[in-house]
Amino acid sequence: MGEPAPERLEVIENEYPNRHTKLELVAPEFTCLCPEKPSQPDFATFVIEYVPDEYIVELKALKLYLTSYRDVEIYHEPATNRILDDLVDACSPRWMRITGKFNTRGGITTDVTVEYGELDEAEIPESQSTRTEDLTRIQSEQ
Repeated sequence: MGEPAPERLEVIENEYPNRHTKLELVAPEFTCLCPEKPSQPDFATFVIEYVPDEYIVELKALKLYLTSYRDVEIYHEPATNRILDDLVDACSPRWMRITGKFNTRGGITTDVTVEYGELDEAEIPESQSTRTEDLTRIQSEQ
């Protein structure tokens, strides 16, 4: 069994730390292995929303980090929580929400949402439209 690689996460300085900027990242190609049947992969789209403070996550590093789960046997809930923990450790955001939208397995889909931080909803900038509302913007979802 492999292990996730949080050391792959890199951050860059946020040039506007005094603003409440909301970043929304969508990773539609997440893969891990089912612990019960490790020959069976689980696929998910991860939606990462956050309001950074001093640092933001570097995108290529995020991709490499998420790819490190490819050979990891892990259930949906621990995977989503671990990703949140690792990202919070890496960039110390003001607020972060992660949703793992796992593909159908055995006729059941699973969405896992975890959140960090104490911002009021009024402090989190609202998107006009999100990738989660329009997945056709993502090539692999067309």
